[in-house]
Amino acid sequence: MIDQLVANIKKTGAPIVVGLDPMLSYVPEHVQKKAYAEYGETLEGAAEAIWQFNKEIVDKTYDLIPAVKPQIAMYEQFGIPGLVAFKKTVDYCKEKGLVVIGDIKRGDIGSTSAAYATGHIGKVQVGSNTYAPFDEDFVTVNPYLGSDGVKPFVEVCKKEQKGLFILVKTSNPSSGEFQDQLIDGRPLYELVGEKVNEWGQECMGCSYSYIGAVVGATYPEMGKVLRKIMPKAYILVPGYGAQGGQGKDLVHFFNEDGLGAIINSSRGIIAAYKQEKYASFGAEAFGDASRAAVEDMIADISGALNG
Repeated sequence: MIDQLVANIKKTGAPIVVGLDPMLSYVPEHVQKKAYAEYGETLEGAAEAIWQFNKEIVDKTYDLIPAVKPQIAMYEQFGIPGLVAFKKTVDYCKEKGLVVIGDIKRGDIGSTSAAYATGHIGKVQVGSNTYAPFDEDFVTVNPYLGSDGVKPFVEVCKKEQKGLFILVKTSNPSSGEFQDQLIDGRPLYELVGEKVNEWGQECMGCSYSYIGAVVGATYPEMGKVLRKIMPKAYILVPGYGAQGGQGKDLVHFFNEDGLGAIINSSRGIIAAYKQEKYASFGAEAFGDASRAAVEDMIADISGALNG
């Protein structure tokens, strides 16, 4: 699947991923009203509003982008109907030719980790039938329980040719409380990066590994170091836009071939119509505002890489 992601990035010329992380507050009133008219002000109504919101954004942006990243918590908060909306979103994006990164941040061990891997990127046997339950292409994994938590995902990746993005240095302000702690004079995130590189050597695609890393855009200097530690790992970079990252900060995450990183923006794109810059589109044309935000993001990153 890493080869498909690279192919999509080359095709679009856009090393970006749209984070489909919908909050009800992002969903325009007219979309909510229509959903509530059909399902009432219920969990089902909320899930329908989110699904319709996602569908419009995907319809208006899929030809510009290589991938999407739905964050499962934004769907889980609406219970089972929310998870149905998550699955519908995953399936619809794949129908549109997009690579789907399930942002699930699982981090458990043994049979529990294996079950998470099966549910999201693997196949489960039910009697004589086999099913791919959620069927994302990549998922995010928290490695802080060690290899016991990661290896079951790696095994499924090998079998299904799916991929992982492992948390190495996250974009949140307090990440340093643990991730920056020195061990024999080196920060912990560097040691995690070395493990990602080690795991990744077991699962190589044509030019990059199926095992990638998450490194926040808010730490460009750390990204420069980690790029060298993990030369064959694709780096998923959150924190662009709303969290302060800009194109000029991101060049160190890429390799000399212009590949090796994919930059995520979530609310900066899906809630673009709420920003002053795109306010002229209005809530009715929220999908067009998202398309404009994607075009601006592509221009920003391309300008930085080619500058």
